[in-house]
Amino acid sequence: MCGIVGYIGEADSVPILLSGLKRLEYRGYDSAGIALLGNGEIIIQKNRGKISRLEKSVKMKGLSGSIGIAHTRWATHGKPSSLNAHPHTDENKKIALIHNGIIENYASLRSDLEKKGHRFETDTDTEILVQLIAHYMNGSLEKAVRRAINKVEGTYGIAVISSTDADKIVAARSGAPLAIGLGDGENFVASDISAFAEYTKEYLLLDEGDISVITRDGVKIISSEGEVMEKETQFIEWNLDKIEKNGHAHFMLKEIYEQGDSVKKTMSMYGLKDGKFDYQNGPIAEVLDELQSASRVYITACGTSWHAGLIGEYLLEQMAGIPIEVEYASEFRYRNPIIDSETVVIAISQSGETADTLAAIRMAKDSGANIISISNVLGSTIARESSVNLYTQAGPEIGVASTKAFTTQVVMFTLIALALGHRIEIISDEQLTKMIKELETIPHKIDTILGTEDTIREIADRFSNASNFLYAGRGYNFPIALEGALKLKEISYIHAEGYPAAEMKHGPIALIDKEMPVVFIAPRDNTYAKILSNIREVKARDGMVIALANEGDEMISNIADQVIYLPETIDCLYPLLAVIPLQLLAYHIAVARDCDVDQPRNLAKSVTVE
Repeated sequence: MCGIVGYIGEADSVPILLSGLKRLEYRGYDSAGIALLGNGEIIIQKNRGKISRLEKSVKMKGLSGSIGIAHTRWATHGKPSSLNAHPHTDENKKIALIHNGIIENYASLRSDLEKKGHRFETDTDTEILVQLIAHYMNGSLEKAVRRAINKVEGTYGIAVISSTDADKIVAARSGAPLAIGLGDGENFVASDISAFAEYTKEYLLLDEGDISVITRDGVKIISSEGEVMEKETQFIEWNLDKIEKNGHAHFMLKEIYEQGDSVKKTMSMYGLKDGKFDYQNGPIAEVLDELQSASRVYITACGTSWHAGLIGEYLLEQMAGIPIEVEYASEFRYRNPIIDSETVVIAISQSGETADTLAAIRMAKDSGANIISISNVLGSTIARESSVNLYTQAGPEIGVASTKAFTTQVVMFTLIALALGHRIEIISDEQLTKMIKELETIPHKIDTILGTEDTIREIADRFSNASNFLYAGRGYNFPIALEGALKLKEISYIHAEGYPAAEMKHGPIALIDKEMPVVFIAPRDNTYAKILSNIREVKARDGMVIALANEGDEMISNIADQVIYLPETIDCLYPLLAVIPLQLLAYHIAVARDCDVDQPRNLAKSVTVE
């Protein structure tokens, strides 16, 4: 989950590397460091804390150099400190390395190296790797890296420089993403293309096991089999403003406000526009073929994507009559599930690099399953390892707490379920037309809800000192209760839990008192009377109720303490609306509590390690 970036060219690498680190800070922000190569030596500067501290130190020392690598860390092995920060060097300070991933056999490697006389300074697994490269170094950095990584078990995306084999950066990946940016007389390497998007639009993606030798004048890529490879040049299709705040206080708020546009683009990309839904061509048709021939279907994901998968389960079962099992990827990969060649696994990941989800689909593929993925990053590992991939059109998402990626994932499941239901004639032409018409109103209705932000801010201010929250919903809105609770936990550090509303009386109601806010998602659907009963149960015990309700619902306003009104829509589309005020509520509570919204403690955006 760490961020790495490297530069080689004629320009001063320091401002380029610092700019890249700032764009990668969402991947980790426990510590940061930079290594510069010049005049036959490697200069290192490392600081605990955020990149701003590193930037001050670098400027104060006047560091510069045309070759450099830099790193922002999310700690795995070894607590956050300037000592454990990357880059790491060998004991002779001739090689510097930055690393994203985990070396699983680090203990045995360290023991072997210590027996051979090598001395270690840190608690990190990464130092073992740079010392191993130094052990094998005999003139060629590329060959030393290859020999070292052949000894490694685990995941890595690395960039390495050496003062004894200068004028190059050697990069390698296994299980952690790496991209090479292509410039004119300069080249880049990074764990995310956003790190060099300011300087070039052209890039290459490294595949599993690839090693790359990067110089000012070119890039050589060698496969895991030792063959020099030609890679297809890809192009960054979004503008730099997509990774800027554009006047918003935080990336999260900007991305909340982008959801109407992201939803519209995703629907349009997959054939739903101008009152029609052309699902017979393109990747959705391939997905339908896979699902119709499947004997068993799993959905697997982590975190917010898992909540989207729960909604996907409800949609596919109700609209298309397909039984679905939804699994946490971290459990699915270890519990020996029943999988064969007639099994379909749908994997969901915003980044397309989530370690547990990637491991889960590899396990499923080894058992013969067909893999469908829903991801938001073009060319991601999960996308490339799937038989069919559906790219959501959320655009870059920088805030650690996912917002627009979630709504576009739910849209993808809605389109799949609608198309399949219509193809197998569970959904009639008339019902399809009605659904299309309503789906096309969703972006406008999202914007309408965003117009109530001031009301939501007032509610947030009132409840920002609460220690606990409960969220409750039924049917399609139970996963939204889970998602609302997760958002609050992630960015405000308030303990919160989501439940099916009917489960309140099976335990959670014991927590209710006058200090406990309970958020009910209460549309006028077939569970409305039951939800009202659940609200009354909470109020009878002095609980405070925040209700999400349909416009004009006066009955609920008579019993709830606060009401957030939402436009009416079809029941199965309500999650796309209900999640918006819950995102805003979490956001404004976090702001009121002076929390770091975009970079909450202990979290990182892309979980690329176990």
